[in-house]
Amino acid sequence: MTAIEWIVAILCLIGGFLSFVGGIGFIRFPDVYGRTHSATKSATLGVITVMVGTFLYFLFAEGMFSGKILLTIIFVFLTAPLAALMVSRAAYRTGVPLSELTTQDDLKKKYPEERKDVN
Repeated sequence: MTAIEWIVAILCLIGGFLSFVGGIGFIRFPDVYGRTHSATKSATLGVITVMVGTFLYFLFAEGMFSGKILLTIIFVFLTAPLAALMVSRAAYRTGVPLSELTTQDDLKKKYPEERKDVN
């Protein structure tokens, strides 16, 4: 194996591990807010790490520049956190309850009249 193949393999393993950790967090966290946080942060970084490894492989091992992979990295980097923000915001505004372990509600001041707790 060449040096670039080792680097690509390490990046793919790191990306797979981060996605795995995001999946565990998605299962373990108690409410929708923690789950979206886990799925977004870990899984997005995992996907981007795998895509960077793929981009580097095609660039150095195959000698082919792939703009599509760069666009994929940018697209995932911009859309996944924004989608999680919108899901969490919609959940909060429709009254999805926070976990009993939550000690602070920063959005209560921003949406005081709209929040209807569903129990």
